Amino acid sequence: MTTTQDLAAVSGATGFIGSAVVRELLDQGRRVRALVEPGASPKNLEGLPAERVERVEVDVCDAAGMRKALEGASAFYHLAAIYKVWMPDPTPIHRVNIEGTLTSLLAARDVGVRRVIYTSSIAAVGLKDDGTPADESTPWNLWDLANDYIASKYHAERVVTRLAEAGLPVVIVNPAFPFGPRDIGPTPTGGIILSFLRGKMPGVGKGGFCAVDVDDVAIAHVAAETRGRIGERYILGNHNVTFRAFLELVAEVSGKKPPRLPIPAGLARAMAFGLESWADHVSHTPPIATYRSVRYMQHHAYYDGSKARRELGLPVTPLRTSVERAIEYFRANGMV
Repeated sequence: MTTTQDLAAVSGATGFIGSAVVRELLDQGRRVRALVEPGASPKNLEGLPAERVERVEVDVCDAAGMRKALEGASAFYHLAAIYKVWMPDPTPIHRVNIEGTLTSLLAARDVGVRRVIYTSSIAAVGLKDDGTPADESTPWNLWDLANDYIASKYHAERVVTRLAEAGLPVVIVNPAFPFGPRDIGPTPTGGIILSFLRGKMPGVGKGGFCAVDVDDVAIAHVAAETRGRIGERYILGNHNVTFRAFLELVAEVSGKKPPRLPIPAGLARAMAFGLESWADHVSHTPPIATYRSVRYMQHHAYYDGSKARRELGLPVTPLRTSVERAIEYFRANGMV
């Protein structure tokens, strides 16, 4: 199969990270084929040069459609995924995140794509018992914490690893919690900021997480095409921060009072269980929090991104800058 050297295909191109990857590719002088989920909002692609961004509507679970969509591409960035901690029916999460990944990567193999970059998640990496940052070698140990999203990303990455062993030229990247503009969903990550800005976080509990700027993630994605090692995984995370410290930063940037009420771990889990049960059986709308997502966040979910900084040149944007950009976007788009 003859490929056009500068053409990169991007699935999930209308999404939060996907649209950032599209912009980074354009900044590098590449042409992009944006693979768009049927029915997805094109808002994140508005204003991009039509002569350099070709839009193709395709379901990532459609094998024939994906083969056609990837024809002629020298690289394929597979970012399409459902990032939700709750759905009335979780079937689509597993269908898109696991079946869609396998279908898309087999299509890339069939048409001879030179390099594949698969967007996994730190959810596919385990946690260390002592709270120190986990790295790419940390075994997955989240069976009792995993919601459908976390479990789907773990299983999907196992599939990708097997494909790499079978000869597919794929590099795996594992973004941490990304913040920045164009979180149109919003994702559960951006939802942390929005929940605070909307006055839905009167208190704060224990735990912490790993944050990263969405544009830093995009830069590392594109670097992985040429600098990443086939079959390797790279954690894209820069700032390990407690939940309290993060909300204090959001409060400072937004001009609001930080949450002061300490919420005991048991009470937080009980509240989340009640909210999730109400969503499951009564409202059928997303709850503010779910039982397993709260349990995950009550850990120090810290990760070591030094490998990506060393091998991919992952930049380190200050966390305050990322929070400022996210809040500015949410406010400008009437989401607060």
